[in-house]
Amino acid sequence: MQLDKMRQREQKTGWILVAPALIILMLVFAYPILRAFWLSLFTQNLGTELKLIFSGFANYSRILGDGRFWQTLGNTTVFTVASVLLELILGMGIALVLNQSFAGRGIVRTISLLPWALPTALMGVAWAWIFNDQYGVINDILMRLGLIKNSISWLGDPTLAMMAVITADVWKTTPFVSLLLLAGLQSIPGDLYEAHAIDGASSWQSFRQVTLPLLMPQIAIALLFRFTQAFGIFDLIQVMTGGGPAGATETVSIYIYSTVMRYLDFGYGAALVVCTFLLLVAAVAIASYLLSRARASQF
Repeated sequence: MQLDKMRQREQKTGWILVAPALIILMLVFAYPILRAFWLSLFTQNLGTELKLIFSGFANYSRILGDGRFWQTLGNTTVFTVASVLLELILGMGIALVLNQSFAGRGIVRTISLLPWALPTALMGVAWAWIFNDQYGVINDILMRLGLIKNSISWLGDPTLAMMAVITADVWKTTPFVSLLLLAGLQSIPGDLYEAHAIDGASSWQSFRQVTLPLLMPQIAIALLFRFTQAFGIFDLIQVMTGGGPAGATETVSIYIYSTVMRYLDFGYGAALVVCTFLLLVAAVAIASYLLSRARASQF
């Protein structure tokens, strides 16, 4: 009985300590989503003189036939998958290098974090100049090497523009992934590698049988963080291409921004927000399930 009372007191104390954080989360997260869902049930645009007119689920029916939304969803998916996979591969390589002992390691670690620390909008402007077809560094280097004869319009071609924004995002956020993985690598005891080497295992076998299984929690966190951030990308692409050319790099976030801020279609914009939020939650839930299965299969 006394043990049960102590547990109840601990639970009450825990809820009291957590309550302020939960209230803040409700205010900054749950309320905007609920507000957006409520607004999505109304039509509020210039046609209604910005007056709220109840329309039920008409905005959601409109989404089903909105080709532009599905195009932006496809663009967002391509951008997210490509950038996250590249960042994971490059981040793993950088983390493995930074985990080694060498002279000046602290300085190298600090410098490697600079791209992530710099403002995204500022880096978007820099990368837009780098890929400029007339004055960009990329074209200048390629022409000096004799690889091309004429300037390439990197941001004017749909395929090349998507590759350009993915490159900029990978350069910007790979240090974040490498930092998470480096923290995981430093938590792995060196004795495990020594024991594995005594058994005759190669470096690749040690990486596959020791490093990867023990690094799965950090890999899962990095993937989920980067997936949600990349899916909601706005500032980098808005600065570099504005969603062009011809909507080739327009993401869902940019489309929602245009719907609300440019066309003042608040009801439909809210429906887009809710639909995107539900898709993101579903994708994260599926990814979490697959990662947990992959982690369980390692043991």
